Amino acid sequence: MAEPKESKAGVKCSFCERDKQDTTVLIAGKRGHICDRCIEQALQLVKEELNERNGNSLYKSINLLKPLEIKKHLDDYVIGQEDAKKVLSVAVYNHYKRVAQKPAKQDEDVEIEKSNVIMVGETGTGKTLLARTIAKIINVPFCMADATVLTEAGYVGEDVESILTRLLQAADYDVLAAERGIVFIDELDKISRKGDNPSITRDVSGEGVQQGLLKLLEGSSVNVPPQGGRKHPDQKMIQVNTKNILFICGGAFEGIDRKIANRLQSQTLGFGARKGLEDLNRNNYLQYISPEDLRSFGLIPELIGRLPVLTHLDSLDEATLRKILTEPRNSIIKQYVKLFDLDGVKLTFDKSVFDFIVEKALEFKLGARGLRSICEAIMMDAMFEVPSNKATKELHLTLDYAKNKMKRSAINRLKVA
Repeated sequence: MAEPKESKAGVKCSFCERDKQDTTVLIAGKRGHICDRCIEQALQLVKEELNERNGNSLYKSINLLKPLEIKKHLDDYVIGQEDAKKVLSVAVYNHYKRVAQKPAKQDEDVEIEKSNVIMVGETGTGKTLLARTIAKIINVPFCMADATVLTEAGYVGEDVESILTRLLQAADYDVLAAERGIVFIDELDKISRKGDNPSITRDVSGEGVQQGLLKLLEGSSVNVPPQGGRKHPDQKMIQVNTKNILFICGGAFEGIDRKIANRLQSQTLGFGARKGLEDLNRNNYLQYISPEDLRSFGLIPELIGRLPVLTHLDSLDEATLRKILTEPRNSIIKQYVKLFDLDGVKLTFDKSVFDFIVEKALEFKLGARGLRSICEAIMMDAMFEVPSNKATKELHLTLDYAKNKMKRSAINRLKVA
């Protein structure tokens, strides 16, 4: 039976007086109706009022530690890399000290700018681990992004705004929390300028991406697609202010050590050249890295200027890899011991097995990531068989067992000549 026309005509929003046909949703209550637009406006007003009333309540959830305390926490998870941990601890502390500063105490004449960080180091030296660990310590939203998939707007690939989409997802779409988060952009060296000479073709995955990153890094309001940009073109954008988001960038920058060496040798010509060359550590040129080297590698000056804190990660030697394997709170060996313990099996190793694993990791030149791959190759058969054998209560791995399993493993083909 059709509803009377009079009842339809009389239904309006009690706040804006829009007719029912002009609204998407009209919710009925005891004393009237409210439409979807008025609900959205009311929600925004409530959020703004709560933010003003609570002041810095959001910042109370940030676990702001002093630089020494941050570094001590990093020491529990990351072995070595003393310089990088010190630089990162200071940068993060200064950033969140600036963020937590109350507006009433801010000096109008002095505005503290944020200090984004760029870390340069070989693959597997701990760049991602450092960024993830420090976000966990500070208790802020954290996301990772890969610069290799980014392209200039309008081309196949992801827009730079997709980085903030991941941060929103990590913060459960809480915009205020996301605006105090940490973003780690990996593989920054892969978007270096492809050539110094201008070309008729656009550098859509190199300099074009660097230009797109500028507005994110410097601090501006960005319209972010909550579900990704190009698959859902009609979605409503979320505005995110990047002023208080800390960006940590990392990259291997393969071959930059040669550029550093050329720069240093050209600076040590003439008088005092002998003394300058003798002081250089030729085994680790990365410790002498400067913004000039990043520019010669292919990063544009505007991007380098928005990443003022520059640090390096040392390559991992045998002693460091040995410590990484066993000492950190979340070390690889401790993880395997825990896995077998969950099945009621006590796992032990000969110490010579650890030396063998480190030796293979250096041979394959995979850094700390290679340790897990080698452990998986050695222990795969044990992890496959032991859970079904209820009689096994202890498992002891010897050097002969490790060598035998490694010899039969496919990973052995990774051996570098």
